[in-house]
Amino acid sequence: MQLDKLVNYHKALADPTRVRMLILLAEGELTGQELAEKLFLSPATITHHAGKLRGVSLIRERRDKNAIYFSLDRYFVKQYEGALQAMLAKPAEAEPAKEAEPMDEKNEKNEKLKQSVLRNFFTADGKLKHIPAQLKKKRIVLEHLAERLQEGRSYTEKELNAFIQAYHPDFATIRREFIMHAYLYREREVYERNPREMWERWETLA
Repeated sequence: MQLDKLVNYHKALADPTRVRMLILLAEGELTGQELAEKLFLSPATITHHAGKLRGVSLIRERRDKNAIYFSLDRYFVKQYEGALQAMLAKPAEAEPAKEAEPMDEKNEKNEKLKQSVLRNFFTADGKLKHIPAQLKKKRIVLEHLAERLQEGRSYTEKELNAFIQAYHPDFATIRREFIMHAYLYREREVYERNPREMWERWETLA
């Protein structure tokens, strides 16, 4: 199922009009009417193509009175590209498997930090005390929770809320953070865990 998401991403790009829309939006936010005028298309055609791009999270939209504004979602563009590169990387090009070697000083430091955050933010029975404010610690917590979601399983919003509430009552915030940091993928109110290659890595933060 995760491969399907990458396939849908590339299907969305397999149309010259959609690529032109993304090029224009890379320069800044535009209304549907402005896109239609620049591309010499009807507003209805722009709405159709925007739906395809929005379906794979390549663009965002917002409403202001009677106008709909579109903007490029650079975050998800980067995430899709990174996931594809990771999947296509040849074994010889991949990083040496660190699991087969003794942990170096950096890995050991990261592991100690992770365990410290989990001890400080989770109770003995696994409940999340509160959501960390610091980004690095927040990602450690989100990763810990995401690992407990079944890979390949689709969750309705109600099921995902129930899963989160088993750890913390603020399911809306954590659900939103899951999406923002690419741990989960959402399509038509159905959620699924992203491949680990798409997760935002807390180890890369200072």
